[in-house]
Parts: sequence; structure tokens; C-alpha cells
Amino acid sequence: MKTPKRLQSLVDEGLIDGVQRQLMSGKEAMVFVVRCGDETRCAKVYKEATQRSFRQAVDYTENRKVKNSRDQRAMAKGTRFGREKQEAAWQSAEVDALYRLAAAGVRVPRPYNFQDGVLLMELVVDANGDAAPRLNDCEFTPEQARAHHAALLGEVVRMLCAGVVHGDLSEFNILLAADGPVIIDLPQAVDAAGNNHAQRMLLRDVDNLRDFFGRFAPELLGSAYGPEIWGQYQRGLLRPEAVLTGRVDADTTPVDLHGVLREIDDARAEESALRLRLQTAH
Repeated sequence: MKTPKRLQSLVDEGLIDGVQRQLMSGKEAMVFVVRCGDETRCAKVYKEATQRSFRQAVDYTENRKVKNSRDQRAMAKGTRFGREKQEAAWQSAEVDALYRLAAAGVRVPRPYNFQDGVLLMELVVDANGDAAPRLNDCEFTPEQARAHHAALLGEVVRMLCAGVVHGDLSEFNILLAADGPVIIDLPQAVDAAGNNHAQRMLLRDVDNLRDFFGRFAPELLGSAYGPEIWGQYQRGLLRPEAVLTGRVDADTTPVDLHGVLREIDDARAEESALRLRLQTAH
């Protein structure tokens, strides 16, 4: 096929030899199958911010660091330059997450290069060598569902041990390769320790896996792996080889009602004292 304009610079620099076909077009990017020497890879071409429908929610971008203070100020003001920098930061977040997770042994596409808003990475294939399908296009036996669910929980744990929460994990961004599931689409990945919404996102990711595979293996619907995983992470006990049960014991510790009331009274007293000091100062 004719080389898309956004990919021409990669052809000119010899990073890819040619474009075979378009694989998909999503809300934030278009993906093409490309040739690189003797290998077939894929190129993810990010759409311009004005052409995308995906909104960069504050929950995802919270505490993302930008080294250049000028860029940070422009992003905060929402200037055109700031929006361009914000877009670049959004794209590089996926690239950084892919390299970080691949190094940690997480099953994600191997990244090769990122240039001019194009991410060059491994093409995930099925047993026939064709582009692997998404989970939502597949049917499973109960045994297969249980096996894939367990494998993906292991990947979620490995990601969290690497300090990353996917943030939007579901059957729509997991591919079924010849040797098992592969996690894709990571521009919204968040830092587990630096984002106040990480716990909620982790629980949602795990719930999405439970709900999808529970269609084929209904006993999974009663599991509670999310709270178990996050609880081990918070206590510093989570390891990639963690054995999960899917059960969380309820906290039966009696509530110290008197202690809570004392804290409320103390807070009220502090507020009254502050108001008095302010009145005296004026």
C-alpha cells in the first residue's frame, strides 16, 4: 500500500522498509503492519490531539513529571504550546511504560523505536502467524477462561511490582497470542506509588478481568483478587510469584468510636482556636 505521510520519515531513515496494510484505527491511534528487514512489525501512529476522541483525564495524568519547567508552566496554562507538550507527554507515557514493563518480564509488545509520534513495536501474532485477535473477539471453554484469567492476574501483579497500573485494562486491550494473552494500549498507565487514583484503577482493572472471564467460568464472579493484590502491595508483601486466593478476610476489628469522636472534637477545637487568632489579629 502507499506509505502514509506520518510513516514516510521512518522509511526515509531506514527504520522500516515498507507498509503492508492498516491493521486498525482506534480513538487515539492508527496501527499499520510494516516490514523491517526480514521481520514484520507494527507501527502505532498517534492521532493529533484535535483528531482524537480520547480525553486525557486528570486522574491519569496526575503527578506525571515533566522535566522542563517551561513546558510544565505552558501545560498548566493550556496554551497551544502547552497542549502540544501535553500530547507529547501522553504519547511518551506509553513508550516509557512499555520499556519498563518489558524489562520486568510483563507480557507486552516489545518496543523498538519511537519517533515523530510513531511507536514501532512487535507485531503480536496467533498460531497461524496472523495478527492476534483481541479477547473480546474470542470464545473460551471454562478451563481456558480460568487459565487465561490466572495468567493475566499474574501479569497485573508483575506490573504492580514494577510500579505500574494499566488503568484501562479490559478484554478490548488484551491480545490472544499463540502462547497466551498480551497486554496492549498503555498511554493511560499510572505510577502506582505516585497517583492517588492508582488503587481504584487497579481494582477496576481486576474487576474487568473477572467480569469478562466470568461469562465463561461463572465461579470467577465471586472472587476478590483486586483487594487481595492491592492489600499485599500496600503491606510491601507483593511479589511476582505471589500465590493468590481470590479471598479477602473481612476486618473484624471493633471500631474505636470514642477515639473517632475525640478526633472530631480536637479538630473542632483547633478550628475554633484558629478563628479566634484570626479575629484577634484583625
